[in-house]
Amino acid sequence: MSKLLCVILGSAMLATGCGTPAADSGGAAADAAITGAKPNEASSRPAPVTVTTKAPARNYREVTIPSGTTLRLSLTSAVASDTSKVEDAVSAELTQAVTVDGRDVLPVGSTVAGQVTSAGTSSRVKGRAQVAFRFDTLTTGGTKYDMQTAGLSRVASATKGEDATKIGIGAGAGAVVGGLLGGKSGAAKGAAVGGGAGTGVVLATKGQEMRLAPGADVTTTLTAPLTVRVTTS
Repeated sequence: MSKLLCVILGSAMLATGCGTPAADSGGAAADAAITGAKPNEASSRPAPVTVTTKAPARNYREVTIPSGTTLRLSLTSAVASDTSKVEDAVSAELTQAVTVDGRDVLPVGSTVAGQVTSAGTSSRVKGRAQVAFRFDTLTTGGTKYDMQTAGLSRVASATKGEDATKIGIGAGAGAVVGGLLGGKSGAAKGAAVGGGAGTGVVLATKGQEMRLAPGADVTTTLTAPLTVRVTTS
């Protein structure tokens, strides 16, 4: 009897131990069904890969442009004897590359900037209109450099020929009128009066102004060496 009881109890315990994992598995499946989650799916996905691309390194070397080098430029701003004022900004761009040892170190399109150093309008009695300016900075390859250059000055054309013509016309007209009124004596007096009138016209008329529009060609030179960085690759 006792042996039979032991066998029955052992069978019951064995059945209980075997049923527990099944129950746990069923519970996990039930939980997944309720929440809608998919067990182990997240862990099976590959991690995202971030790719970074580095810009290729650029090498530079310093090149010194000697004093006396010519800079051929085209104005990108206007200057004029009658409108510009001292310290007004002036700008231009390089129209011919600058080379050192056969290599371009300042390409076409490099920009320069400076300011007006003097400006004066024409006068009625004497003196011609003039404007002067100087460039002191250079920008190339995205870098700005200080530089020293020769000053540039432009003076208006002389008007002496036109003035002489005006005076001659006045004297001639006076002689004709004087001759009609009083013979030789009247002609001489009329010439003097007419000449005076012609001079008056000249004194009342100002000379030409000096104006340079954008696109005007100008040339300057370096008065001190200029060191710039040039790419080698």
